[in-house]
Amino acid sequence: MFVLVIGGGKVGYYLTKELIGSGHEVVLMEKDRDRATQIADEIGSVVISHDGCEGKYLAEAGANRADIVAAVTGDDEDNLVICQMAKHHFDVPKTIARVNNPKNEALFKHLGVDELISPTRMILGSIEQDIPVHELLHLAALGEGELELIEAHLQAGSPAIGKAPKDLTMPDNCSLFAVIRDGKATPLRADTVLEEGDKVIAIGKAECEAGLHEQLIGSQEPAAVG
Repeated sequence: MFVLVIGGGKVGYYLTKELIGSGHEVVLMEKDRDRATQIADEIGSVVISHDGCEGKYLAEAGANRADIVAAVTGDDEDNLVICQMAKHHFDVPKTIARVNNPKNEALFKHLGVDELISPTRMILGSIEQDIPVHELLHLAALGEGELELIEAHLQAGSPAIGKAPKDLTMPDNCSLFAVIRDGKATPLRADTVLEEGDKVIAIGKAECEAGLHEQLIGSQEPAAVG
């Protein structure tokens, strides 16, 4: 497999080393000449000192025969441009982009980037796994990023315990669709009575979070002053 890696930062450097170690053909492009020279001294002549945002240099690097183009620079705009050229000008089968700002994910997906790698979202997801159970847990972004998959863990004091979804006042643009009980996930029907310990899965837009919190977790107490 031939992989063209754009961006010679730490991500691109270690990605290239791992791919070479796995027996793949790799070319790494890094526009900073000093950085490119430093990497070439360590891993050899697979390093090209050119700007991957320029089509003529992508062509010279062999983009027209690449199986994968991985744009992993620290600049989201550059990564998007690179993937767009790879896909539409060189017919690369698969493009992968590093996305540093999660708010850019929807645009990248809309414009056809095949796979997104978001270090920010990965770290955020890891942190959110440790948030208190009396908060909502954001599991994933759906579609083009407008919707979120949200989990609410019903603890003692939850206003939803003993009620069915039909008895709750759900905010606009939000829907409950599943419940996890005793380790088993089942569809959430209108007459399903919710119990303490249930994990309720919802889909909704960001603006419905406060209403969802109030219905499933309880009203948020104001922060203490002084």
